[in-house]
Amino acid sequence: MKVGILGLGEAGAVYAAGFLKNGWQVAGYDPGDVATPAGVERMASAADAVQGCDLVLGLTGAKAALAVAEETAPHLQATTVYADMNAGAPELKRKIADVIAGSSSAIFADVSVIGSVPKYRHGTALVASGQGASVIADHFGTLGAPVEDLGAEPGAASARKLLRSLFMKGLGAIIVEAVDAGRAAGDEPWVRTQIAAELAGGEAALERLYEGTYKHADRRARETSAAAELVTQLGLDAKLVQAISQFHSLAGRPQGLRNTAPVTPEVLTGYQGLPTANIGDATERLGLLDSGISAIWPGARAVGRALTVWTRAGDNQAIHEAVKIAEPGDMIVVNGEGDASRALIGELIAERARARGVVGMVLDGAARDVEVLAEMGFPVWARAVTPAGPYKFGPGRVGVPVAVGGVVCQPGDLVVGDGDGVAIVPADRAASVLAAAREVEAEEARRRSSIRAVAAATVTPGGAS
Repeated sequence: MKVGILGLGEAGAVYAAGFLKNGWQVAGYDPGDVATPAGVERMASAADAVQGCDLVLGLTGAKAALAVAEETAPHLQATTVYADMNAGAPELKRKIADVIAGSSSAIFADVSVIGSVPKYRHGTALVASGQGASVIADHFGTLGAPVEDLGAEPGAASARKLLRSLFMKGLGAIIVEAVDAGRAAGDEPWVRTQIAAELAGGEAALERLYEGTYKHADRRARETSAAAELVTQLGLDAKLVQAISQFHSLAGRPQGLRNTAPVTPEVLTGYQGLPTANIGDATERLGLLDSGISAIWPGARAVGRALTVWTRAGDNQAIHEAVKIAEPGDMIVVNGEGDASRALIGELIAERARARGVVGMVLDGAARDVEVLAEMGFPVWARAVTPAGPYKFGPGRVGVPVAVGGVVCQPGDLVVGDGDGVAIVPADRAASVLAAAREVEAEEARRRSSIRAVAAATVTPGGAS
């Protein structure tokens, strides 16, 4: 028997060891710089890794899952079971099932891990759905993993996983907040003792949830974002889940970069109407984006907190992810690698962003639908305008430091845009820069008044001076 493992990270290595122990031949592929597990034949491509396999495990991460399925499906044999084990939305699993059915005679299985792989390893409990669910139960049963067969509907296992994630990932977020607060108050050991006493696994469970929240932040942010979509589809309020997703997104940043002095509503109000030129004068002309990034319609103006996005040139998948977790007062700031060939946003994504309270967007890339955006009154600053639409495959990151127009922008920084351009003010300096910029504005008003007074005094009644 042969298994192909697509993605040789932590989970891929664990399952490789389990199947090797049970006498399987194991082939693997991973485009990243990760170690090849002992006993695994590492292949040059995903297509090579699935050749002649009885079972294929998709462990690439949800963002790449569909593209990997499209690449490998034509190379699957008729008896292969293709098990997508990524934590993705049910709709994504259904799309992958369609790809497998449309390009091969292989059998699809939606498989979700229910438990801690580092703790239970290849014996971690699974739920499976799709036509290959019963085969998954047989194969993983030999590894000691209990498998619950949920029937033939792709997406059912994924939905079950996301329902569990609502609790587990939320618990991890709460633990991080409580422990960090305890540390700030000088009482971390006591807080840890209180939490550990309420957990079945005590201190070990606390530490696993605490460290895991940082270690797997990006994956958990995407997973809880998918959970928020599921909650919305169920007709329930998803605000809490969206907040948990945003927490994990920000937890992916180095801890030293987490904002300790967020921009307050009062500071945001104080910047309203303040020209970016005055802000630049108050910051020694630092923090001003280069002139290639400008308002795409006259009169655009906005003040907000940065919700940052880093995306591949011409691709807006990560911007969609940012919109899902955006909060009122956010300004989406995008490093689009300066690409002008494809628009990263247009009227539809702008409508969704505005509905969530986003006040504008800054793009080191291109935009389109200029007239409609102007009619909407939705402010956008971009490097170019083009009618060409974007790709939607990723990769991308949300809530990470980005470079835009020659300036580094951290999540939560203050962003001001007007007809002159865009200014970025670090969150911890927003209040002090506001005071300095208002003083610059007042000084300019005094000087203009003086110039006008002198000019009026030198004009004779006949109009000559």
